[in-house]
Amino acid sequence: MHNKFLTLSLASALLMGGVQVANAAPESYNFDPTHTNILWKAEHFGFSKPSGRFGLTSGELILDEDAPENSSVEVVIDTTDLVTGIEKFDAHLKSSDFLDVENFPTATFKSTAVEVTGETTAKVTGDLTLHGVTKPVTLDMTLNKIGINPISEKKTAGFSGSIVLKRSDFGISMYVPNVSDEVEISIEAEAAYTAPAITKIPAVE
Repeated sequence: MHNKFLTLSLASALLMGGVQVANAAPESYNFDPTHTNILWKAEHFGFSKPSGRFGLTSGELILDEDAPENSSVEVVIDTTDLVTGIEKFDAHLKSSDFLDVENFPTATFKSTAVEVTGETTAKVTGDLTLHGVTKPVTLDMTLNKIGINPISEKKTAGFSGSIVLKRSDFGISMYVPNVSDEVEISIEAEAAYTAPAITKIPAVE
């Protein structure tokens, strides 16, 4: 990603040009829940792939345009906001058979490493906590654009991502293997610039 990615930069969770900054300091961005979607689909007895989405509670991106491998992301996902468009199906997925949102109302992702893989792509590894279980996972992320949002007039980063998770890894095993263990996740996200990232200054003794 260096070269083009240094000017477009890495924006992602879970986790990406117009504005260029030479020797830019890392910057802090907040995710826009209105324009951030976490979409999923899973095979159902081989007949179809039902799908749905999750809402985003909060999320922060620290973006280093000069060294995107030093970027980081942390998000909180609202599992109670799962929506398929079918009320009965939503209720079942939120029940103790699956997500058990009464006991686990959120999922979190916190990045631990960013590997630049191309001009606008990266692998973002981090810890995903879902259903009370924490596992390391790696997302494939693509930077779409960094520029000024014409409505908010804020510097904004947009990106897409994907990952395939095994729900049984997180203790959600109901109906496996008839209902697919693998769940395909896709991410479309926008994050708006808030401020230069805060860096800790060593204490002077």
